[in-house]
Amino acid sequence: MSAHSDLAKELFQRGYNCSQAVLAAFCDETGLDFDTAVKISSPFGGGIGKLREVCGTVTGMLMVIGMKYGYTDPKNKEAKTEHYELVQNLAKQFEKDNGSIVCRELLGLSIKNDSPVPEDRNESYYKKRPCAELVEQAAKLLDEYIQGNKME
Repeated sequence: MSAHSDLAKELFQRGYNCSQAVLAAFCDETGLDFDTAVKISSPFGGGIGKLREVCGTVTGMLMVIGMKYGYTDPKNKEAKTEHYELVQNLAKQFEKDNGSIVCRELLGLSIKNDSPVPEDRNESYYKKRPCAELVEQAAKLLDEYIQGNKME
């Protein structure tokens, strides 16, 4: 794996949600301080507040991409297009590797909106969820992209 993917998995296993674990693992790349990173990404765990929509690992991954490669001029259509292409390519790669970018599909859940109460993190939780591995894999995918684009 990589230093970022190891850290992302460790953060998830310490109790941070999937989005927090990915974004916070890349503070060295984004320039965000740890507390800001975990606050910004806190709503996105559980597929956006346990709504079981887009996987938090994907949203965390895309927040890193936004911080590193995002556009700032809303009128620059070319930059926006290039950025959205990057977003789509990374999301498609995650989907190709995992079958979906949707939390409930990745977890095999039939419910769309889950209870807002977080589940206790215990051995049983980690055994029945692929989240730690998804966090690790998203961070690895990011590292591969970043390493291949060190033209800053």
